[in-house]
Amino acid sequence: MTVLTRHTGSDPRQEPAPEPAPDVDLDTVDLDTVDLFDPGLHADGDPHRIWAHLRRAAPLHRQTLPDGRNFASVTRYHDVRRVLSDSRAFTSERGSLLDQLGHGDEAAGQMMVSTDPPDHAALRRPLQHALQRNALEAARPRIRAAARAVLAPAADGRPFDLVTAALDFPMTFTGALMGIPEQDWPDLVRWTSMAASPEDPGFQIRNRHATLAIAHHELFSYFTEQTAARPDGSGDLLDLLAGLGSRAKTVYNCYSLLLGANATTPHAFTGTVLALLEHPDQLAEARRHPELVPSLVEEGLRWTSPASSFLRHAVEDVELEGGVLRKGEAVAAWVGSANRDETVFQEAARFDLRRTGNRHITFGAGAHYCLGAILARIALNELFTELLGRLEHLEPAGPVRRLRSNFIAGLGSMPVAMTLRPTGPQG
Repeated sequence: MTVLTRHTGSDPRQEPAPEPAPDVDLDTVDLDTVDLFDPGLHADGDPHRIWAHLRRAAPLHRQTLPDGRNFASVTRYHDVRRVLSDSRAFTSERGSLLDQLGHGDEAAGQMMVSTDPPDHAALRRPLQHALQRNALEAARPRIRAAARAVLAPAADGRPFDLVTAALDFPMTFTGALMGIPEQDWPDLVRWTSMAASPEDPGFQIRNRHATLAIAHHELFSYFTEQTAARPDGSGDLLDLLAGLGSRAKTVYNCYSLLLGANATTPHAFTGTVLALLEHPDQLAEARRHPELVPSLVEEGLRWTSPASSFLRHAVEDVELEGGVLRKGEAVAAWVGSANRDETVFQEAARFDLRRTGNRHITFGAGAHYCLGAILARIALNELFTELLGRLEHLEPAGPVRRLRSNFIAGLGSMPVAMTLRPTGPQG
């Protein structure tokens, strides 16, 4: 989930130095033709290969689009972390997504993801207590039931698309926490998917612009109606958001909270399952040692990095490891690249469920650290506990299709054949 407690622990720079970056053939990537803006690269190409090259050869890479818009990209762990955590040097109020480049953000100053401190803290404050671990423990039975629903298609013995099965997963508990009527959940899943990946053929209607316009209209209209008709004192997340001071702030942040949940958590799950299929030794290890589920979840979050990039603008000249960003310059911070930085993670290109010191920045850093991180971790732990506790057989059942998006790193389709042991009498 891209929108819960702040990451703590020692500075990652204090870890023993991992291996140096592997040799990369500098002729294999033409810096003049690298187009990280192109959603097609992230669907059909190999962004990790390009990022590995950029980390070594061009850790501050500048790109100009055909329409004249331009932006820089940072790909090293410490640079990405700095851009995301230093709200004094980098602002979110000119857009937080790469697709907003050159257009700005009409929700600036009103939506958490597009507001800088100190105003940002005022928008987060109403939800912080409700999304702490102790407050969320009561939601575990609902999350467990949602996990079983994801795996239910395996019961008839036929292959099924795990991506489709997982798409509704976060809505079934986030919707309940927000106080959204259950009959509305399918529409909200579809609209948030359209908003997060408007270029993807699985969600697109006519074209990217029409898809975004439809999704935003439906979501904003829905939350405007919901918040206007709600009784006071319900105590759910919509009720808490209604206290932000204006209808616009309430609606924008309902949208942001739900988008963050629906657009990322399913992809962390399905991307981790794909990694296990691609690394059968790790799948066997996970099945033998259920106590490793929390570690598996963290490695899956690092490996998948479902919210792959965030946009910021420099408010002053800033010197980074990769070079100097100029005042006013737009910069894309590539989380997916940072989480595979060979100078920070031992054997970064290896999926390792026993990885220790896993200081991934999948949930961001600093003031904008993901508000829903604790909920996402609880949900993923429940889902993998359910899967691995019942799994008898798992194999691919068709080609995998990746999402066409420069924001969400995820899967559009992943057919699997799965056999599970039945649940117990209390299941």
